[in-house]
Amino acid sequence: MTRTGAAAGPTLAVVAREAGVSVPTASKVVNGREDVAPETRRRVAEVLDRLGYVPRPRGAAPAAGSLVDVVVHALDSTWTAAVLHGVEAAAERAGLEIVVSAGLARSRGCGPERGRLHRLAARGSAGVLFHLAELTPSQYAWLEQRRIPYVMIDPLAEPPPGVISVGADNVRGAARATGHLLALGHRRIAFVGGHRNALCGRDRLEGHRAALAAAGVPRRQEYETYARFSATEARLRALGLLALPEPPTAVFVCSDAMALGVYEAAAARGLRIPGDLSVVGFDDLPEARWAAPALTTVRQPLSDMSGTALRLLAGLMAGDRPAADRTELPTRLTLRASSAPPA
Repeated sequence: MTRTGAAAGPTLAVVAREAGVSVPTASKVVNGREDVAPETRRRVAEVLDRLGYVPRPRGAAPAAGSLVDVVVHALDSTWTAAVLHGVEAAAERAGLEIVVSAGLARSRGCGPERGRLHRLAARGSAGVLFHLAELTPSQYAWLEQRRIPYVMIDPLAEPPPGVISVGADNVRGAARATGHLLALGHRRIAFVGGHRNALCGRDRLEGHRAALAAAGVPRRQEYETYARFSATEARLRALGLLALPEPPTAVFVCSDAMALGVYEAAAARGLRIPGDLSVVGFDDLPEARWAAPALTTVRQPLSDMSGTALRLLAGLMAGDRPAADRTELPTRLTLRASSAPPA
C-alpha cells in the first residue's frame, strides 16, 4: 500500500517496480550497500534520478513498501525474543523495517481481529509475519483480497494450500528425544504435549510414537497427556503420571517451560532428576541451561526459522514465490544432565 499526498514523491516501491527489482534491493542501493550487482545498481540509480526519489530523513516514518508487521503470540517470553532476534537481523540485511505487535488471532471474534488488520493496512505495511497464529477463514480472505503478502512462522493449525509457512522438523526432533531415552534403556516413557490439536503437537506425538514402534515398545495410552504449554499444568499432569501404579521412568516434554513443571512435580514426590526420573524437553531456550540439573532438550532453530520467514516474505513482496508452501528447518538433540539410564 503506497501513501499518497499532494506533495508526495515516488515511494521506494514505485522505484523498485520501475527498475524491475525488489524493494529490499532498491533500499540497498539507496543506503549505499555493497551487496548489489553493478548492473542492478546502475539500473536502480537511473530510476532514482529519473523519478526524483528523495530518501526519507533519519527518524522519519518508514517509506511505503519497506515496512513489515510482525505479529507475535506474546511479548513476555524468551521464545518470542529468539524469534524477534532472527527477524530483526534478516530485516536489517534486506533493508526492511519492522513493527511488532502481539495477540492477533487469539480470539475468534470478528471485532478486535478485524480492527487490528485494518490498522495494519492503514500504516502501509507491505507484508506480515504471523508467529504462532491460527488465522480464521475471514482473516485469510481479508489478506488475500488486499493482496498483502504474509508468511506464517510455526502456525498452530495447518494453513490452507498456497499459504507459505516456516517451522521446525518436529517429527524427527521428537523421534530423537524419545530415541535418546530408549537408547539409555528406558521403556516406560511418558509424553507431555502442548495442545492436542496443534500442528506441532501432532507432529511431536507422531515422532514419539514412531520411535517407540521402531524399538518394539508398546504405546501406553495412560502415558500420553497434554498441558497446553503451561508449566503449572505440566506439573499437575506429571503428578498424575507419577501416581500411576507403574509410573514412567522418563518423560519427553514438548516444551522447556513444561519440562520445568515436570521438575517441580518430581521434587514434590521426592524424586531425583535424572536418578529417579529422566526428563527431555523441546526448544532449547535459555531456561534449559539455567535449570538444575541442566535440561537435555531438542534445539528448535527459532531465530533461523524467523529469519527464513522474513526472507521468504521479502521474496513474496518482490513477486517471487518459493517452490514449496512449507519450509522445515532441522532440529538437534542437545545433551545435558537431566537424562540418564533408569535406576
